[in-house]
Amino acid sequence: MKKEKEKMLNGESYDPNDEELITRWHLAKKLIKQFNSTDTSEEDEIEKILYKLLGFKGKNTRIVPPFFVDYGTNIYLGDDVEINMNCVFLDCNKIVIGDKSGIGPNVQIYAVTHPIKPKERIINEKNENLFAWKTSSAPVNIGKNVWIGGGAIILQGVTIGDNTTIGAGSVVTKSIPKNSVAVGNPCKVIRKI
Repeated sequence: MKKEKEKMLNGESYDPNDEELITRWHLAKKLIKQFNSTDTSEEDEIEKILYKLLGFKGKNTRIVPPFFVDYGTNIYLGDDVEINMNCVFLDCNKIVIGDKSGIGPNVQIYAVTHPIKPKERIINEKNENLFAWKTSSAPVNIGKNVWIGGGAIILQGVTIGDNTTIGAGSVVTKSIPKNSVAVGNPCKVIRKI
């Protein structure tokens, strides 16, 4: 029988109340609280926290607090990545960001989704003490040399190709090819570079 974490990473419907997932979720919240309250000049302490929090962090990669995650362990950052302040990464599946990419402030990356039909959303409807929504996920892959403008939202299952710029405030619902400038809601390619 598959574990809920395995289902989550396979994009299947999973129970977010699973003990292993909840335990990691609580640890991630503890680590994020430490990260967000650590003085930005305390580089060694920040590195220790991020080592425990993230799946992988390349060299010369910087995250400006505050930063928010679900689990942290599903986030993989290449070398020379900069993530500006107030970003939210719901990493219920892998979020991979390639080398030399920049993430503007207030960017939200959601590797998670829920059913559209209300009657299909609820788990444990009869147990008032264990309420949760049915949940599934898909990875988000951001290539190398990508710039995501401030306030952009990137949804589950999206891939953004190398050397691409996503305009500020865009809502990325579908994959964007490499060497593109894309903007809007929904985000669309407006030119090649």
